Amino acid sequence: MKISAEQRGQEHDFSAGQSNMIQDTPAVKSVYLHPGQLFVATEPAAVTTILGSCVAVCVWDLVLSIGGINHYLLPAGVKTASTGLRYGNVAIEQLLEKLSRAGATHSNLRAKLFGGACVLEAMRGKENHLGDKNVDIARKMLSEAGIPVVASDVGGGRGRKLIFHPHEGSALVKLL
Repeated sequence: MKISAEQRGQEHDFSAGQSNMIQDTPAVKSVYLHPGQLFVATEPAAVTTILGSCVAVCVWDLVLSIGGINHYLLPAGVKTASTGLRYGNVAIEQLLEKLSRAGATHSNLRAKLFGGACVLEAMRGKENHLGDKNVDIARKMLSEAGIPVVASDVGGGRGRKLIFHPHEGSALVKLL
């Protein structure tokens, strides 16, 4: 599902046929995901994050209700103790590894991508800005891993607030 220019600024449900209501109930763990972090859940959870040029890759197992999300700042780099999950190549690799360790079945995995905006006005209209590079690394790595991207809301010039439910793959996005 992609968003048209006239729909920007509204909330959009990326739940693929599931309820439009995303509620935080006592049975659902609430998590705020900071840049350079990832989260994997085997039980219901609501993960919130704010994205500009950063990208969040959301991956879940359609059958086993296991899912996870990362939030990275830069497309590629070397994993070190201090930089780790700030890089897309490292964050995506780690997310897929942690999902596998949690019991997810590779053939059941699906992905959604969010973020990758060009938030600096001076860079708008130029090709291959940081947001584009962050989205490109996600698409490349997921394609190489054989994981289909079933929805995305990427690019543009505005940030996004994302709420992702990893156990069911539903997402709600609001442009900022």
